[in-house]
Amino acid sequence: MTKAELIGSLKNASPPAGLDPLILSLWYDAKGDWHKAHEIVQDLTSKAAEWIHAYLHRKEGDLINAKYWYMRAEQNMPETGFDLEAEWNNILDSIEDLL
Repeated sequence: MTKAELIGSLKNASPPAGLDPLILSLWYDAKGDWHKAHEIVQDLTSKAAEWIHAYLHRKEGDLINAKYWYMRAEQNMPETGFDLEAEWNNILDSIEDLL
């Protein structure tokens, strides 16, 4: 699957079968289901999972929690106002090999 195909799948009600949990979390987030995205990623322990976790808390507006997860992910927390869509794309680009 390509990034374009993943993004195209967002028009569907269900995610493509067999997605890696990290990609699945981003898919649900892009569909507007923050809670499902968070549920998937919160128990994963990789740096990529921690980055997604941080991003989700920043999106939620819980910046203290987000800062903690950015630190664990060894990522800099974006400045206030940094485009969430741009960060979503940056995360996906960093794990694109999981597609």
